[in-house]
Amino acid sequence: MEDLAEKKQAIFESTLDLIKDHGFHGAPMSLVAKHAGVAAGTIYHYFESKEQLICELYAYNRARVTATIKAALNDGNDYKAKFFNVWTSLYSFYVKEPNVLIFFEQFVNSPFSSDKYPSHFRGDLYAFFADGIKQGIIRPLKPEILLVLVMGSINSTAKLNVFGKVAVTKPDVLRIAETVWDGISAKGKEN
Repeated sequence: MEDLAEKKQAIFESTLDLIKDHGFHGAPMSLVAKHAGVAAGTIYHYFESKEQLICELYAYNRARVTATIKAALNDGNDYKAKFFNVWTSLYSFYVKEPNVLIFFEQFVNSPFSSDKYPSHFRGDLYAFFADGIKQGIIRPLKPEILLVLVMGSINSTAKLNVFGKVAVTKPDVLRIAETVWDGISAKGKEN
């Protein structure tokens, strides 16, 4: 018998694929089940409604991003190295998982999201930037603004690489991250 977690994972992956191609309204539960290769009744074993499926899918992928951020912050000796770890790790995650990036954009702007200001703005990355400001390493901007600048550059670069059909090389990624660092670094304003 197939592991239950595998079926739920298949439902999540199918939902991501269908939402990428058809949006939330073009991905009914029956199509998700068919695409996942599970019986229509099976999907309702895991999720009472499409809203529950979408909200759990968001929570699942937020946890994946949070784990990526935590791992990146734990790898590196100094603040700048941690910044580069976060930037390149999140970029790599979104290049490998472009459906997640599309899903997040649609979710935040959908009726499924009651919070138009995503909760990740109060997580580890927020604390990282707040600490950098306190230490005088980062320009004294609001951490929310720093998050928009950094996450926007990561998301846009990943989309350019995946959907824009522009080959973004490893040296390009490092130069982009360096440019962002120069823009938010307290030392950057002296140059």
